[in-house]
Amino acid sequence: MSRRRAATGAALLALGLLGPVALTGCDQAKEKAGELVSTATAAVASAGQQKMNEVKDGVDAAGDVKAGPPSEDGDRTVAEITATNPKDKPADYTVLVNFRDEDGNFLDSVVVSIDGVEPGRSKTGTARSNRTLSGATRAQVSQALRH
Repeated sequence: MSRRRAATGAALLALGLLGPVALTGCDQAKEKAGELVSTATAAVASAGQQKMNEVKDGVDAAGDVKAGPPSEDGDRTVAEITATNPKDKPADYTVLVNFRDEDGNFLDSVVVSIDGVEPGRSKTGTARSNRTLSGATRAQVSQALRH
């Protein structure tokens, strides 16, 4: 066997042995990136829930609040949130809004305050994503408190 053939064979053998290692490293990097995104997403959701937990004397008002269709505002996704006060005195609303993709996967979470909604009236606030969201999204009222 010539030296050239032996060198070529050795190079191919090395590539064959190292190829799976390179793919495994790439897969590990993708997995780690996915874990980081998942952790960051969970932290955002947790921060939103923590803000909701800080509301004193709030009552469930999910039926009073609706989310409009999302749109883009610069590099962020926004949705108009409308609170309608059915009570006989002014009320403030604190609303946890989740942005989800078309498959229902969680993308982002924000808390919106809508203050001073008069009895029998509606008032709006804007839910603005914390980061750039790509693809089709929908806004969902996850929790609403009237206080």
